Amino acid sequence: MGKGGSLSDNVIKSIILSYTYVSIWIFLSFTVIVYNKYILDKKLYNWPFPISLTMIHMSFCASLAFLLIKVFKVVEPVSMSKDLYISSVVPIGALYSLSLWLSNSAYIYLSVSFIQMLKALMPVAVYSIGVLFKKESFKTDTMINMVSISFGVAIAAYGEAKFDTWGVLLQLGAVAFEATRLVLIQILLTSKGITLNPITSLYYVAPCCLVFLLVPWIFVEYPILKQTSSFEFNFVVFGTNSFCAFALNLAVFLLVGKTSALTMNVGGVVKDWLLIAFSWSVIKDTVTPINLFGYGLAFMGVAYYNHAKLQALKAKEAEKKVAQADVEAHRLQEENQGEGNDK
Repeated sequence: MGKGGSLSDNVIKSIILSYTYVSIWIFLSFTVIVYNKYILDKKLYNWPFPISLTMIHMSFCASLAFLLIKVFKVVEPVSMSKDLYISSVVPIGALYSLSLWLSNSAYIYLSVSFIQMLKALMPVAVYSIGVLFKKESFKTDTMINMVSISFGVAIAAYGEAKFDTWGVLLQLGAVAFEATRLVLIQILLTSKGITLNPITSLYYVAPCCLVFLLVPWIFVEYPILKQTSSFEFNFVVFGTNSFCAFALNLAVFLLVGKTSALTMNVGGVVKDWLLIAFSWSVIKDTVTPINLFGYGLAFMGVAYYNHAKLQALKAKEAEKKVAQADVEAHRLQEENQGEGNDK
């Protein structure tokens, strides 16, 4: 088949690898969400201590990251000054701890399916906070799209059979903190040329999260856990749960590094529909037609947002290629003029 056949094989291989990365990420994300729900739900494993669960995850991830960097030297640590750590990593760690705490707490009050519907507000939060911090430019059509996503989620909330106000507030808070964290990563780290892979990220951020979580844990959960003498720590349950959380961080890095953040967003939509179907068919959560109609509207808004992002990236890439071509043409022209002058 010659070169054409070789090119075709490479394209097919690239497509298969992309689908493999997406599948691994969806599987691990799906597993962590369902596993956390199983542990925290009072009707299932019945261990409703979200701060403690988050601290177990962070302790496991920080320890494993330390071993991989300092002992086995699998990954090189990123050089970071004390001032940079305090000014950049500490606020990101604080927001991450709040996001994880509130999102895990929501599983106690809300169904898996409804939580996924509320998570559709993430693009709205990221865009709004990006505009607030001047990382995104305000565009009327984008804001209209954000309003349509919010409207769809509002309809889904209206149709929720087991609506819990406190649970909704917890999940919305988690979305707000996570969106702020993502914007601050761009402002505080990316803009300074610092990129952290999942292992170095956990190495720096996880201990910070532990410190921030320790304060509410001492006052909120520790007194209750102290009185619960019947509980025995199950190393299999919490060990495998923590390992899944660590593996998910690696999968995110693999997916974004080998494909793009946009691919992860599209894969996230597939994951959400799978979780809604799982929640309805296996966990037996109630999913109403109004739920699905509202989430369908939000889904179309998110899909349009992803499409607009993709077009913007393509346009930016095209502009970059044109600029490079102009620079190359200018360089060749100068070389030709130089040769003419030498003659």
